[in-house]
Amino acid sequence: MKEVVLIKVNGEDKPGVTAKITGILAKYKVSILDIGQAEIHDNLSLGILAEIPSSIESAPALKDVLFCGHEMGMAVSFTPVTTENYHHWVSAQGKPRHIITLLARKLSAEHLSRVTSIVADYQLNIDNISRLSGRVALEDEESNALSKACVEFSVRGNVDQGALRAEFLAVASELGVDIAMQQDSPFRRNRRLVAFDMDSTLIEAEVIDELAKEAGVGDEVIAITESAMRGEIDFNESFIRRVALLKGLDESVLSAVAQRLPITEGAERLVSTLKKLGYKTAILSGGFQYFGRFLQQKLGIDYVHANELEIIDGKVTGNVTGTIVNGERKAQLLQDIAHSEGISLQQTIAVGDGANDLPMLSKAGLGIAFRAKPLVRQNAEQAISTLGLDGVLYLLGIRDRDDLG
Repeated sequence: MKEVVLIKVNGEDKPGVTAKITGILAKYKVSILDIGQAEIHDNLSLGILAEIPSSIESAPALKDVLFCGHEMGMAVSFTPVTTENYHHWVSAQGKPRHIITLLARKLSAEHLSRVTSIVADYQLNIDNISRLSGRVALEDEESNALSKACVEFSVRGNVDQGALRAEFLAVASELGVDIAMQQDSPFRRNRRLVAFDMDSTLIEAEVIDELAKEAGVGDEVIAITESAMRGEIDFNESFIRRVALLKGLDESVLSAVAQRLPITEGAERLVSTLKKLGYKTAILSGGFQYFGRFLQQKLGIDYVHANELEIIDGKVTGNVTGTIVNGERKAQLLQDIAHSEGISLQQTIAVGDGANDLPMLSKAGLGIAFRAKPLVRQNAEQAISTLGLDGVLYLLGIRDRDDLG
């Protein structure tokens, strides 16, 4: 009868370990049923599930592997695998797979413990754990407020995704981290379009509030803005009321405000990386087209759809021309752009922070609430509040070491 053996090799990482071990197995006509390898801090862990032909004795093959490992200073162990155990392993391959992404400024054992405990409570198997963030020098850990840490878990099993996501959201809020969960599907690895809200997403400001300060009506407009973003006031009504307060503002103020807009942490790296990967990008904003075009030029965005602020004789009239870009309009624009680009909605990503972003977040294949209000975080599938905008790259499985930014 054929023998199935799990071969485990551990020790200091060095070139040629896998080649030498598999070379010996090849000499004995061994079939490889599974193989996995990981390297942590220059230490290698190699696992090979080997099927040894019935025509040969397993002892000589394993003896040669053991001797080879000893020559390289590696620890080698063998575990026989029963037929029942092997068939159980094979039968598990049809179970759904999910990707859990843990993001923080700095990871602690408690973060990992809480996430993996929840995974265990839901009877999910962890198949793989990978660090997506770069290495951090010890002397920089405490001082660098903009440090990034991300670990990705590949898990397998049937689960109530809504219940699990709610539990992750509660733990993330308690620990001050972000925990995202996605189904591991071909769409996750083939996104093609990313649509961004502008205010408080691509930029760390609300443009209309900045204009209102220049017009001397800052407090009134900010109060209406906050109420609208919390979903307490209809967006169209709130927008019309806020724009009316800008009546008489000089056109030159727009340029001055645009020049001082703070770009969100990580936005430039994110858009640059997406462009290099062939993604299309869009700004879908309830703000103003003037500022959307400014960011389009600065960041290299493909599409911009926002509201046209009416200006006559160099003065803001307090009116908006054309259709107001509200939540429903954003969702429709996302669908329209995807269609024009020949992209499935499942291949789209939407990123926003306010209640009027929820329709496009729910329409997109991947909706991400970025530094969002509680209402939006609770209703979006994914949320990032801890890191900068380039944290979106981690949800796409992109590592820091890829360095495409």
